[in-house]
Amino acid sequence: MNIKLSLLTSCVALSLCFCAPENSKKLVVSNTTSNDRSELVSIAKADVDTFFSNNKQLVITDASGKQVPYQITHDELVIFPACVKANSSSTYKLTSGKCEEFAPQVFGKHYPERVDDIAWENNRVAFRTYGPQLQQKNERAFGYDIWNKRTEELVVDARYNGELNPSVKAKCDSLRAAGLNDEADDLYNSVSYHVDHGNGMDCYKVGPTLGGGTAALLDANDQIVYPYCWAEYKILDNGPLRFTVELTYNPTYIDGDSVVETRLISLDAGSQLNKTTVTYANLSTPHKVAAGIVVHPENPDAYILNNENKYMAYEDLGDPNQYKEKYREAQNKDFGKIYVGAVFTGDIDTEYRAFSEEEKPLHGNGSALGHILGKAQYDKQFSYYWGAGWSRNEQTNIHSLEDWTNYLKEFSDNLNNPLQVTIE
Repeated sequence: MNIKLSLLTSCVALSLCFCAPENSKKLVVSNTTSNDRSELVSIAKADVDTFFSNNKQLVITDASGKQVPYQITHDELVIFPACVKANSSSTYKLTSGKCEEFAPQVFGKHYPERVDDIAWENNRVAFRTYGPQLQQKNERAFGYDIWNKRTEELVVDARYNGELNPSVKAKCDSLRAAGLNDEADDLYNSVSYHVDHGNGMDCYKVGPTLGGGTAALLDANDQIVYPYCWAEYKILDNGPLRFTVELTYNPTYIDGDSVVETRLISLDAGSQLNKTTVTYANLSTPHKVAAGIVVHPENPDAYILNNENKYMAYEDLGDPNQYKEKYREAQNKDFGKIYVGAVFTGDIDTEYRAFSEEEKPLHGNGSALGHILGKAQYDKQFSYYWGAGWSRNEQTNIHSLEDWTNYLKEFSDNLNNPLQVTIE
């Protein structure tokens, strides 16, 4: 079954009641919080397998009879968007029939032509992580990169196609060979994803740091053991509502152990945050693990650490030096503010950790000051959420650090009080 579906970009919670006929079931989604909720919920596919009989498709409708998109995930869940008012419930109906087509709202891909990047996105945000070709070039890039968006359209593929366009590259090379460097720079900027062409841009600075929320083990001396680029990958879900990738890393020696790290990263339509679960094989002694967000000198104190509500947040101003000087006045005004954060599922200890004098050469000679860290005791796995927002994205309500911390706090509250789905 190959159905194109998506999370609806806006919906109104419905709490109307209806009687389900005998060949259908009701799904009652309950919200016990004081927040209006619009998010993906799930049921086990095994619980509704009868609705896939006789080559028919599962159909989910809301109380008004309108079809709702869904996806069957790699771990055999049926996920769909639910909208529920505060302290209320909404009712949906399951039946068999012909499912409508909906536009996808998530996408991800491996880009071997760009030194093995894996990039992914939803209708709010986009991210990438670096692969083995980059590691072979000896470029130190440990962390997640953030690609700002200000559109609900899926743009990652088009950005790579522009940045890597072979005819444009050949023309730029020709212009430079002729000494026409300004013309070559102008042509490159006309397609580069480092310039906002109307849908957003990449202006986040990762460098040799944990970037936008990467996890790393701490050794016996409480020092970060930086993970390098992934060695193997599997894309497990690729829309329409959830993207999931599994990354496996080469062995790293930590306090005498040859440790193999595996990450499971998923991004849902409509969310600013990825869910990530990290596991470490062959770890023989107890260790702490930390998720880190890099702090840059352009905004050194704009971070918030909240152990009680289990989140940390930072306001990044983008890389002021990514353009040649002649372009900076025009381009840097487009940066806006990049809001980076993480939400944790268990007990957490947050801190700001500056780079030592010995570490500074490794981390870009002053282009980064340190990290904010969320530290926990590692026990079989480490799950947390990380992601970003952009002040220039009018599709969201995240335009200040206060807006961002409110989003993270509400996200944390919702994690502790998940929407409950019952089948009747």
